[in-house]
Amino acid sequence: MAQTHILGYPRIGAGRELKKAQEAYWKGEISQQELLAVGAEIRRGNWQAQRDAGLSRVAVGDFAWYDQVLNHTLMFGVVPARFDEGAVDSRLDQYFRLARGRAPSGEPVAASAMTKWFDTNYHYLVPEFAADQSFALDSDWLLEEVREAQSQGHSAKPVVIGPLTYLWLGRAEGEALDLLPKLLPCYEQLLQQIAGAGVDWVQIDEPILGLDLPVTWCDIFAPAYQQLAAAAPSLKLLLATYFSSLRENLPLAFSLPVAGVHIDCVRAPEELPAAVEALGEDQVLSVGVLNGRNVWRGDLGKWQRQLQPLERQLGERLWLSASCSLLHCPVDLETETALPAEQLRKLAYGRQKLNELGQLQSLLKGEAAAGEESAAPSTAAAVAAELEDIWRPQAYGERAALQRERWQLPPLPTTTIGSFPQTDLLRRVRKQFRNGEISEADYKEHLRAEIAEAIRRQEILGLDVLVHGEAERNDMVEYFGEQLDGFVHTGNGWVQSYGSRCVKPPIIFGDISRPEPMTVEWSSYAQSLTSKPVKGMLTGPVTILNWSFPREDISRSESCLQIAKALRQEVLDLEAAGIGIIQIDEPALREGVPLRESEHQDYFSWAVACFRYTCSKVKPETQIHTHMCYSNFNAIMNAIVALDADVITIESARSDLQLLHAFAGKNGGYPNEIGPGIYDIHSPNVPEREELVARLRKIAEAIPPEKLWVNPDCGLKTRNWAEVGSSLLNMVEAARALRAELAA
Repeated sequence: MAQTHILGYPRIGAGRELKKAQEAYWKGEISQQELLAVGAEIRRGNWQAQRDAGLSRVAVGDFAWYDQVLNHTLMFGVVPARFDEGAVDSRLDQYFRLARGRAPSGEPVAASAMTKWFDTNYHYLVPEFAADQSFALDSDWLLEEVREAQSQGHSAKPVVIGPLTYLWLGRAEGEALDLLPKLLPCYEQLLQQIAGAGVDWVQIDEPILGLDLPVTWCDIFAPAYQQLAAAAPSLKLLLATYFSSLRENLPLAFSLPVAGVHIDCVRAPEELPAAVEALGEDQVLSVGVLNGRNVWRGDLGKWQRQLQPLERQLGERLWLSASCSLLHCPVDLETETALPAEQLRKLAYGRQKLNELGQLQSLLKGEAAAGEESAAPSTAAAVAAELEDIWRPQAYGERAALQRERWQLPPLPTTTIGSFPQTDLLRRVRKQFRNGEISEADYKEHLRAEIAEAIRRQEILGLDVLVHGEAERNDMVEYFGEQLDGFVHTGNGWVQSYGSRCVKPPIIFGDISRPEPMTVEWSSYAQSLTSKPVKGMLTGPVTILNWSFPREDISRSESCLQIAKALRQEVLDLEAAGIGIIQIDEPALREGVPLRESEHQDYFSWAVACFRYTCSKVKPETQIHTHMCYSNFNAIMNAIVALDADVITIESARSDLQLLHAFAGKNGGYPNEIGPGIYDIHSPNVPEREELVARLRKIAEAIPPEKLWVNPDCGLKTRNWAEVGSSLLNMVEAARALRAELAA
């Protein structure tokens, strides 16, 4: 009989218990023991849910206090030298210092860099490998969780990031692959310890096998895994791949000395026959048949028909799973109390996907009927592509001259990315409005007061281009989803973005349109309060798509075009209302890029076109900004240039400005204006004025000062006003200091 298992489970808790406990601990409101107790309770519930659904083994080691890659970084002793300064009270505080730059104990320090986990909206902490990097195993946390699961009666399957993927994800002073001989002994020791704990299977994730890997990396897999397999002969290794097809790496994956291989049959269903052909005589084949990155119910009838012959052939050697870890799904649909039954019937969160695996197992045994053919929405698309009209008539140089004449900004103009702190009072008022406890008029009056306060603070600080602060927005995508037809909004569909940061992606249920203006009222009100320009703030079409749960019955490109058409109406309404600087954020442009290079051009052809469509009709003197988050910008520089935004702001401070190199390249870099973030907003640390001046000097060596803007890394929603005020004041003073130096 086919077995069931998963690669990982959401760790935030059905009610975001982990987030609340983390933030309470950071504020000193609860003790470390209380925080640890919350984590233990979440793990207990996760394991019990897997057992209740009939899974053969429970995933252990998928829990993290901040990030699973950071778990491995501490497990292998990859702690940069700067974290040696300032003693901490515990290993957990050191962990949080690496993640945030600050913990309840220890001195503040520059946090680790953060970037996207492959093509998802999850962020991981980038390992920093020194030239003389050494490794030392400290696996107590993982072994303790194994014992914890076993004590609760579960068969534990530890989840470990493979050595090749771990090195690939890091940043090395030399060639990361050269560190493998030093790292492998730690993995050997780890596997021996796991085997000694009475475990029979361990899952080793190597998702880089879905990439276009250099030959040197492909060639090292076999000897590396021969070494690992020999270290603990009694331990069975399940090699897990996901997010992409394996293609030329498929024979390699199945030829390794592993007891089983997991493949993503959602992203690459066409590879199942080749996987069966390549399967070793005694190997297990784990098939990811449920979409671990979306919320639609699976088509169990389809998989019953496709897998029935395979189940008869393989029996217990066929394992059923989701395509990837369920980390990317909300936790439990039963927490949704307001969605109509018709919508609930089509959805499956993490807990429900566990049950779907059991249902599919029963179908393959002939114990149940398949039911519906597919639960995905089936509305036909109605919006035609209008991509012939996506170019602004004037070239950047002509537009820039008109914009400078209109705005008369000083050199190195200062601005922010858009959002300001969402205070407890603001969240409370928003909740009261949603619950019907206050009127819409009272709610809007409070929002106007928040906007007025944001404008007042910015004018006192001396910023040059202001923002309204986005007090009305709960989230940069969810807010727009609430204003657009075609989206459904959940009450508790939270997923982890990084650390304690959770987002609630809207679900695209049908065709998308804009019934009325979404932001004009708030931007116009903010502009009425000041003589300085106020930016209109929009989330771009590609990001709204990539940060929503998309339809599966039409192409992503068609959904994106529908969003772009709605946003173009909003852009033109903002312009007509006198808003002459409009920021259309595309932080998710990079994460939507397929992992295989051969698929890049198709993606960029429609993604770039959709962005340009939103702003192709504005006047030349209207300045279009965009913003992008941590990313490998070198790989997508041509697409970024093709966006043709007048000004782009990027996150660069956390990488010590290394991401800036793509924009200042010898081949031209970014030809328009650019605002590299000069301080990290994800850390509570307040940057010193002289530190920012030095950073600006360094930036000005790479970017012509006449094209340079000064801004933080990202929005300030998650910070408090004390941190924001001090940081922005130092930023403005640093810009003024460099202006004086340049003038002299």
